Amino acid sequence: MVRADELTSDDNRNLRLMAVHAHPDDESSKGAATMAKYVAEGHEVMVVTCTGGEAGSILNPAMDRPEVLANMSEIRREEMATAAKILGVSHRWLGFIDSGLPEGDPLPPVPEGSFAVVPLEESTEALVRVIREFRPHVMTTYDENGGYPHPDHIRTHEVSMAAFDAAGDPERFPEAGEPWQPLKLYYGHGFSKARMVAFDTALKALGQPSPYEEWLKSWPADRPDIMERVTTRVECGEYFEVRDEALKAHATQIDPTSRWFAVPLDVQRETWPTEEYELNRSLVDSTLPEDDLFAGIKEKVSP
Repeated sequence: MVRADELTSDDNRNLRLMAVHAHPDDESSKGAATMAKYVAEGHEVMVVTCTGGEAGSILNPAMDRPEVLANMSEIRREEMATAAKILGVSHRWLGFIDSGLPEGDPLPPVPEGSFAVVPLEESTEALVRVIREFRPHVMTTYDENGGYPHPDHIRTHEVSMAAFDAAGDPERFPEAGEPWQPLKLYYGHGFSKARMVAFDTALKALGQPSPYEEWLKSWPADRPDIMERVTTRVECGEYFEVRDEALKAHATQIDPTSRWFAVPLDVQRETWPTEEYELNRSLVDSTLPEDDLFAGIKEKVSP
């Protein structure tokens, strides 16, 4: 097994971050400014997308046309390529089929052969291959709830955790490349009540309507805020514009007039200039709270 912190500085001119996501567009709505920041600092970032997003609906009314729906799979691949270029990241499709979001009561089963029901060993091996090739020092993924309970998001969590543990084990998937052990794994947390309250307050102070008012009114009184789990806040406000451009590249999914873009960038930078993470696994000394996903790693492997 090779551990990232056992390499010489010549092997680690740039630190490497891998972000594992369920569908195209997830990478641009979750942690995109962090990735753009690390790219700008000279580090290597790879996005791994587990599915092709084939089952996604058209969420932007301007794109709701028959010819778009008929070519959804190809268009989403093109959108992902554009977003990756904007963010400056490399990209890899893991190759599984979008499970879709089940609806109804009771919920129907997800389609046979889709990502959420493919045997975990199969999808874990696929991700292990990419980890051993790219050799990330840090991985990011979703928490045990998937960020929200989409079956592909929950499976992405399960696959990421299993692959983190297996990638450095020479007895697991010996045909999948030379073992490599990432040093840290984080959950990304993007939708906190505290963040919504901050933006709601800021917009109202400016005399502007707030899209967060209704969300906050419907927030269950006994529901905890995910900020209670956050260990790491990365300051990346300088890259919010890059994040938004990458998000808009997913034109079938994102309406540029929607509430995603309701808060002016200068207000966002002043009010909430960070993206939030929860450190779940660390094989290096980690002092919390942190402001850098590579904290504790740079000292070991940087030139």
